[in-house]
Amino acid sequence: MQLAAAINLDMASSHSAVRVMGLSKAFKGQPALQNVSMTVAAGEMVALVGASGSGKSTLLRNLNGLQQADKGSVEIFGNVLQLEGELHSKARQIRSHVGFIFQQFNLVNRLTALENVLVGNLSQVSMLRSLVHNFTKSEKVRALAALERVGILNQAHKRASALSGGQQQRVAIARCLMQGAKIILADEPIASLDPDSARKVMELLTSLNAEQGITVVTSLHQVQVVQRYFKRSIALRQGVVCFDGFTVDLDADRLNSIYGSAVEELVMRGHSEMFAS
Repeated sequence: MQLAAAINLDMASSHSAVRVMGLSKAFKGQPALQNVSMTVAAGEMVALVGASGSGKSTLLRNLNGLQQADKGSVEIFGNVLQLEGELHSKARQIRSHVGFIFQQFNLVNRLTALENVLVGNLSQVSMLRSLVHNFTKSEKVRALAALERVGILNQAHKRASALSGGQQQRVAIARCLMQGAKIILADEPIASLDPDSARKVMELLTSLNAEQGITVVTSLHQVQVVQRYFKRSIALRQGVVCFDGFTVDLDADRLNSIYGSAVEELVMRGHSEMFAS
């Protein structure tokens, strides 16, 4: 693998959506990821499970280059995004196909919902045009369509600061759609939401995966949510992958063997009881 190699972002290729090999990352000498390897197929929906400090967020941020690992590699659709701590020279182009949803929404509060969605097109818009908000009619139509897809078209001209938490998270998802993301990485996307909004966000991510074939990788605390929406789960503890398989096999006994007393943080935490089957 050479970081200067040409890239091919043909999503119809036989490559996996995400491939991680031997990824390790430490902060001030404390390991956050330890030799993590995993593969996510195109169109798959996978949950990263773990208590606080397990490495879920660090792994997600390495998957789109927001952080760089100390060792190992990350490939997106067969293209090396990072290798041994170095980003590919075409990382921006590779990352344009990877949307990221943050726990705290990461919107610009003074901008409208529509303007926040239009920001999702920055990889295809010059910096000058974006700074003066000089977006074309077709770009605005696409942004409005994205807001309609996530169910908040009627909020298009409201400032982000005036929206509820659930509405803000749906704006963030619409921004990924505007970006044309083929992969959505979601870092605790429902942790800051009320139960009804959390359910709507999870159902939206599920439908985008099922209907549009978008690959979804989501970090979550709540085991009940994982059991309801995800066929496959990857459980991490102290930066180590301790389980990678069918969610149905991540039962109480397996959870207890992995997390011990820390399992209480994963069961019936917050509003997860609303998702219990």
